[in-house]
Amino acid sequence: MSLPPLIPRTTLFGNPQRTSPRLSPDGKYLAYIAPDANNVLQVWLQEPGGDDRQLTQDKKRGIRSYFWTYQENQLIYLQDADGDENFHLYLVDVTTSMVRDLTPFQGVKANPIELDPDFPDRALVSLNLKDRQKFDVYSINLTTGAVEFDTDNPGNIVSWTADHQFQIRAATAATPDGGSELLYRATADDAWESLRRWGPDDEGGAVGFSKDGNTLYVVGTHDANAQRFIALDLAARNETVIAADPQYDISNIVTHPTEHTIQAVSVYKAKEEWTVLDEAIRGDFEALAQVRPGQFVISSRTTADDIWLVAYLTDDGPVYYYRYDRNRKDATYLFSNQPKLEDLALASMEPIEYQARDGLTIHGYLTLPVGIEAKNLPTVLFVHGGPWARDMWGLNPPVQWLANRGYAVLQVNFRGSTGYGKDFLNAGNRQWGKTMHDDLIDAVDWLCNQGIADRTKVAIMGGSYGGYATLAGLTFTPDVFACGVDIVGPSNLITLIRSVPPYWQPMMAMFAHRVGDIETEEEMLKERSPLFFVDRIEKPLLIGQGANDPRVKEAESEQIVEAMHRAGKPVEYVLYTDEGHGFARPENRLHFYGIVEAFLAKYIGGRAEPADEVEGHCGVVK
Repeated sequence: MSLPPLIPRTTLFGNPQRTSPRLSPDGKYLAYIAPDANNVLQVWLQEPGGDDRQLTQDKKRGIRSYFWTYQENQLIYLQDADGDENFHLYLVDVTTSMVRDLTPFQGVKANPIELDPDFPDRALVSLNLKDRQKFDVYSINLTTGAVEFDTDNPGNIVSWTADHQFQIRAATAATPDGGSELLYRATADDAWESLRRWGPDDEGGAVGFSKDGNTLYVVGTHDANAQRFIALDLAARNETVIAADPQYDISNIVTHPTEHTIQAVSVYKAKEEWTVLDEAIRGDFEALAQVRPGQFVISSRTTADDIWLVAYLTDDGPVYYYRYDRNRKDATYLFSNQPKLEDLALASMEPIEYQARDGLTIHGYLTLPVGIEAKNLPTVLFVHGGPWARDMWGLNPPVQWLANRGYAVLQVNFRGSTGYGKDFLNAGNRQWGKTMHDDLIDAVDWLCNQGIADRTKVAIMGGSYGGYATLAGLTFTPDVFACGVDIVGPSNLITLIRSVPPYWQPMMAMFAHRVGDIETEEEMLKERSPLFFVDRIEKPLLIGQGANDPRVKEAESEQIVEAMHRAGKPVEYVLYTDEGHGFARPENRLHFYGIVEAFLAKYIGGRAEPADEVEGHCGVVK
């Protein structure tokens, strides 16, 4: 028994060959993202019977997000500057390839709210243009580019919902206690009224309106443990539960592109599970389930709803894209995002669960190396960010890379992760570095007790909250891990909270409730901050940071590196001068993961591909 050949890092961390295909609403065009001659991701167009051609000319960072408008021949892509997250909206005319910045405002972030086929020349967008702390609504004319003020944000609204007459009629607001409030107005001229409040231990918000505007769809945990999907009759003010699960939150919702009827909803357990509500698509879901193994996702639909684009996700291969003809119930294969992955010996991701020390059931995923016995393996505990997020099943390039190098990889949805109902989420309140961290240590014990992991060769690694967990692991439990890799993780909860972007201000009451109140609990926050316990670190640490990160500032990494240097502790530090909260450019990913690979091989003994010189990265190794 032996491991399969080394998969090159360029295969796993380089750009996809083609990804994110989208049908134009009329079905005439297929757009997708692919690298150009300089290996920068651009939007490309496939014309009927013609050659594929590049539509955009992004110089450096690459485009990752775009969508079609309902204007004939126009699409919009989003781009920020070097990871600052101040995204602009750019309009592309696919016939002339002309690109126009629709939101050319320095230091302002644009969030798309709504496009509607009945209002094809307009887009509703939220911008923090007048005040960096709050996002008001603006209407942008896609023909002239005119930006018109639409709706004022009193300061506490965190999301907006338009009806199908293109009027903002619902909003979700943050409340001073850390909860949220559902606001509604019958017309744009009416004052806002409160339909419902959720306390800080509940969650909820608006999803969308029915076509006639008389029903507002919401999700909420009120009167239940898990988020339910609910129809609120705006005349009678009564609620009807459309879909619910006692343990798992509602995950995704499929609506008809023009009728706006609710067609299917999902909950995400170990994998995503769909409930079809509209008989008109039951046969389609049944047909799609037979096309190939894996989980399917409807990624775009024509306005006529005769053609769907469907992506199939699997844990041991690329994403496969199909064009599905609803009339013929026939799926035609288009391409995969990474053909180089199709014939490789990739590892499967197995759902697991274990009992935490206080009896709480914790779920996660275990990925084991292919070709060798799962016994006494070097192991990486790979911790997700958020922390109000969760790991999911499917191909994960870092996980495959680690498994290919001979590591067992354990991903844990520790308490405080989302998707498992409010009791599980609230079990993480004020537990950063405490029971949230205990869940990770219990995961290591569980894996070692099964004989899978070598207790002396367990590394901890993660980004954002996962980076914090890494620092917590090496400071609060210094004997558990052999080494740690922190990617854009906060080292001091006090400075983290004091340096958030201005537009996070409405969410800071929620932060105070779930993490700790900086006004009344500063000492507790200090006790949970790895920076103040650097003297306990015994094992090597590697840190990667983006210089332009608006969430976890560069100072979060700089201060712990400086403290470790003063204390004579082993630390390696790489700063990427053109990145933000994570590494978007493939050159930077390849550079950093090359350093990580050598680091892990040195301290827990997996295989390593030789480190190549990566051209074009901006990493500064300190």
